[in-house]
Amino acid sequence: MSTYSEIKKVTTHTLQEMKRDNVKISMLTAYDFSMAKILDDAGVDVILVGDSASNVMAGHETTLPITLDQMIYHASSVVRAVKRALVVVDLPFGSYQGNSKEALNSSIRIMKESGAHAVKMEGGKEVIESVNRILSAGVPVMGHLGLTPQSIYKFGTYVVRAKEKQEAERLLEDAKSLEDAGCFSIVLEKIPAFLAGEVAQNADIPIIGIGAGNKVDGQVLVLHDMLGINKDFHPRFLRRYADLYNSIHSAAAEYISDVKSGDFPNEKEQY
Repeated sequence: MSTYSEIKKVTTHTLQEMKRDNVKISMLTAYDFSMAKILDDAGVDVILVGDSASNVMAGHETTLPITLDQMIYHASSVVRAVKRALVVVDLPFGSYQGNSKEALNSSIRIMKESGAHAVKMEGGKEVIESVNRILSAGVPVMGHLGLTPQSIYKFGTYVVRAKEKQEAERLLEDAKSLEDAGCFSIVLEKIPAFLAGEVAQNADIPIIGIGAGNKVDGQVLVLHDMLGINKDFHPRFLRRYADLYNSIHSAAAEYISDVKSGDFPNEKEQY
């Protein structure tokens, strides 16, 4: 079985083939050149320029404040670093809801000004008109169902979604609607694992999970969470692969100490 590691450039078609061949898709967020270059060199399949930049880069409580201009800035930085991965950019809150013409214009700006490969948007049937309009311009769209952080004030909480039968049925319908409209993939966030597995089994397009169990076609995590830069975030679905908060903290503390003591720079470190 191919791992697709030899693929020079991941495309939406590559992801379809990976699903067909039962090869799991790896996806991580990135918001800047340096981090994106490391992830791309490591062989990640998809890089999401997430509106989570609002939280981890700008310090906002929610994803709502980030603007289209700011998303384009982050996306441009990421695209300049990437040779292999597919780069997907979140359409930020207010740039597509309720107005398919604005959704199209926002998507075109992202593609033209950042050089990214696709956009992602939250919602099901209520955004289908926008999905159709964006796709008609040739821009690939990734869907996002389950916990949709841009709707946090509607939900009022970040709890697991679609646990009740009615909401689960609606999610299944929304996933089918997004696939039928032409989305190349869907992210499912924080829903029961059995339901996510059902969506993945019934869909011909790749289903990527975050807090959605292991029966889906791939996984995505926020980079700063996965690397342990955010130490105060402890959801059940998060596995930390590093402890960078403490590594960076101790390195900075050591540097400060060496500067204060006069140890840095030493004779070998000057001209």
